[in-house]
Amino acid sequence: MRTRECFRRLILLAALPLAGCAHTDAYVWVDEVPTSQIAAPNPGDYVIASGDVLAIRVYNQDGLSTRGRVRPDGKIGVPLAGEIDALGKRPADVAKDIEAHLKPFFVAPAVVVAVEEIQPLQISVLGEVAHPGAFSLTPGAGVLQALAIAGGTTQFADRERIFVIRKRTIGAPLRIRFSYEQTTKGAGNGVSFQLLSGDVVTVE
Repeated sequence: MRTRECFRRLILLAALPLAGCAHTDAYVWVDEVPTSQIAAPNPGDYVIASGDVLAIRVYNQDGLSTRGRVRPDGKIGVPLAGEIDALGKRPADVAKDIEAHLKPFFVAPAVVVAVEEIQPLQISVLGEVAHPGAFSLTPGAGVLQALAIAGGTTQFADRERIFVIRKRTIGAPLRIRFSYEQTTKGAGNGVSFQLLSGDVVTVE
């Protein structure tokens, strides 16, 4: 048992630097995280990811309407408009870009972009769980779902030291602490917190 415990802790320690967290004591409790960062964005604020399937409709131009998957380079091909950057943009913004590319050919083109298929969340669960590793989860999943797919916590786990490490565009990654007991009771923000692709869940 002692060997197994040491092995799990080595996995955790080795993975934390990869997650960008150099100082393991720095964290914020989930109840201290701004509400805007707790839940996934509203449908109107959804940001397109690589692999998403988009339905593009050009009004009164059925031949230009199309459906396709966003490529790894972040682009999607649209008839006559050419290659359009979609990665990291809202569907409404992509629609405006397509309209701009079509203006040389049509008067006041009108485009609607809808996300038909969203890629599953890609997260990692490490530390004192039965089956550490990388997993796919349904968008909207939280910490409890991540722990469940990893087989739950081990007998050595400190359920008051569960963390989500989230990369940010500016500054160091955010290290968010959860209490298993409070989250399972539905108390505080932990129950409504939604994971994002790239998040790393660690159990100490």
